[in-house]
Amino acid sequence: MGPRLWLALGAAAWTAPALAPVAPPVADALGLPRRLAGRAGSVAITFDDGPHPQGTPAMLEILAARGARATFFCVGEQAERFPALCAEIRDAGHAVAIHGHRHRNQLRLTPRQFATDLERGVETLGELSGTVPGVYRPPYGVFSPAGLRIVRARGLRSLLWSRWGHDWRRRIEPEAIAAEATQSLTPGDVILLHDADHYSASGSWTRTARALPRILDRIEERGLLTGTV
Repeated sequence: MGPRLWLALGAAAWTAPALAPVAPPVADALGLPRRLAGRAGSVAITFDDGPHPQGTPAMLEILAARGARATFFCVGEQAERFPALCAEIRDAGHAVAIHGHRHRNQLRLTPRQFATDLERGVETLGELSGTVPGVYRPPYGVFSPAGLRIVRARGLRSLLWSRWGHDWRRRIEPEAIAAEATQSLTPGDVILLHDADHYSASGSWTRTARALPRILDRIEERGLLTGTV
């Protein structure tokens, strides 16, 4: 076997986990959940990239008005900027999960860099929310082989998603977000949304806020409930 083939095989092994968000068979092979097992009659709404000074309170207000529960995958560096919001999420009955300390692609980090980032994020969110996060989702949904091992060794559960609304885009309407996020929705589905625009199109959270009531309407129309992960 020539060196080029070895390099190609090595590159494929390194990047394979990164395909999990868009390739369900890869996620299944790696044991990365995209759905929640044993959730008869309920789905999970999840928000990435916060907390955000306007976006997070907007989502909390809508959820409170509808009696819905969600999980917020928070970024440590943003929690440090807006330290009161993690506790507000918790006090409102939602779950705080970990999305890293900085929003960086694992494939661009050494194992040591990633482990340091993960530990700092867990520590930061634990201090600010009062509860140590037990569920992790990587930025962009991208795992490296080393990152996957480190997360599991840390005792964290990983969770990707089975439905999303592409709400981070600059040109997408709330109705399109809601339609895509709830297409063929079934019990156990995990919906990915964003309560922040720190790492996406400026103001994108405003369209998510406008889409969220429609998403909740369609969840209710299907006779489903919402719950934390």
